[in-house]
Amino acid sequence: WILNYDIMARFRRRTCIILLLFILFICSIMMALKTLRPDRAGLGDPFGLGLLLELQQRTALLDNKQNSLNRVQGPYETPVNHFHSIAVNTMKASMPAVNKQEGELSSPNYNFHIFYYSWFGNPQFDGKYIHWNHPLLPHWDPKIANNYPKGRHNPPEDIGANFYPELGSYSSKDPSVIEAHMKQMRSASTGVIVLSWYPPGMADENGEPTDDLVPVILDYAHKYNLKVTFHIEPYKDRDDRSMYHNVKYIIDKYGGHSAFYRYKTSTGRFLPMFYIYDSYVTIPEIWANLLTVSGSQSIRNTPYDALFIALLVEERHKHDIHRSGFDGMYTYFATNGFSYGSSHHNWASLKAFCDSNNLMFIPSVGPGYIDTSIRPWNNHNTRNRVNGKYYETAFSAALLVRPEIISITSFNEWHEGTQIEKAVPMQTGQVVYLDYKPHQPNVYLQLTQKWSEKYRREQEQWLM
Repeated sequence: WILNYDIMARFRRRTCIILLLFILFICSIMMALKTLRPDRAGLGDPFGLGLLLELQQRTALLDNKQNSLNRVQGPYETPVNHFHSIAVNTMKASMPAVNKQEGELSSPNYNFHIFYYSWFGNPQFDGKYIHWNHPLLPHWDPKIANNYPKGRHNPPEDIGANFYPELGSYSSKDPSVIEAHMKQMRSASTGVIVLSWYPPGMADENGEPTDDLVPVILDYAHKYNLKVTFHIEPYKDRDDRSMYHNVKYIIDKYGGHSAFYRYKTSTGRFLPMFYIYDSYVTIPEIWANLLTVSGSQSIRNTPYDALFIALLVEERHKHDIHRSGFDGMYTYFATNGFSYGSSHHNWASLKAFCDSNNLMFIPSVGPGYIDTSIRPWNNHNTRNRVNGKYYETAFSAALLVRPEIISITSFNEWHEGTQIEKAVPMQTGQVVYLDYKPHQPNVYLQLTQKWSEKYRREQEQWLM
């Protein structure tokens, strides 16, 4: 009996020790998982434990202090009766507090170019809303158009976008907005702002002239060690003669500014660069007048010579671009599969064509695409962001072809939902906007920084 009692006692002690060790093991695992899990990563987050863990230490100084504008009356809903006062407050104090000194921000990558739009306006700075009140564009087929709503958006509750900006329905003229934008672009480790540009006195059909804003943008860009180049839009009567005049105007007026971008060529020249949107609407013979040495309106070997980058949409455009005398091509659109140029699987062959013809290939990557706020019939071109995976896939495809420059569509093209600018959850009585949850409003800036650094590391290997 005594022997049995001793055996049972030892068995109970051993069981208790094993059970205690097991509990301690489970507790240690739970503590470890808790330290790994980012604050806002949901259980279904496909990349939160990868990206946000990697970035959270570098961005802690920003994240800890930028909550005041990240939440507007709660995480999802803003009651309509509070909306107007909130909109006014975001216009008056639209720039978040500066939480990092300029020297602490990521270094700019001048091979990362980002498309930027300065066409937004609001009553405080412009006397009215501009672009936020974008009209609903009808389908070209009247039978289809009749199935969709008409009219225009009515800010601030209802804006022409599927996402809602952290800065509210801002004015591009607001100095605090310009500075906030520069700080965001610098934090993303981009280096060159590709500014949408129309000649003085001209604008897109929904906007107003913005050339007088260029000096302010240049000044703020310089403050954050960013450079500015120009995205020349398809203005009325754009041809070889008007382009010569406008390139001369830009270089004469802005070329002396320290933030004016120049690209160092393989021959050691420092040349301005111009992106030409919808270049394909002008025939190659007209472009050749401007862009070839023998052209009647040639800009080559003059003080206004530059690198001219054409938009490639269809495959045949690559031959037209070469004949026209352009120096390279970009793809712009953020919808993979929308055009030949924007389809990632075509980038390798386009890069090979460019290499064999001494052209520069600049693929354009984007975080997603949705423009149903202004083209309600265009659902088939929507590309879901997949919590950042779509953006990372585009970057990965771009790096595979080893480009000299990567362009980003876009910083703030809100109408087409390609923006990486900070967006916040927002609901009004009329609209529920998309957002970046479960991540913070700056997640796409973080992703851009991540891939900018990855590009730099890989580029060093390419050049070895």
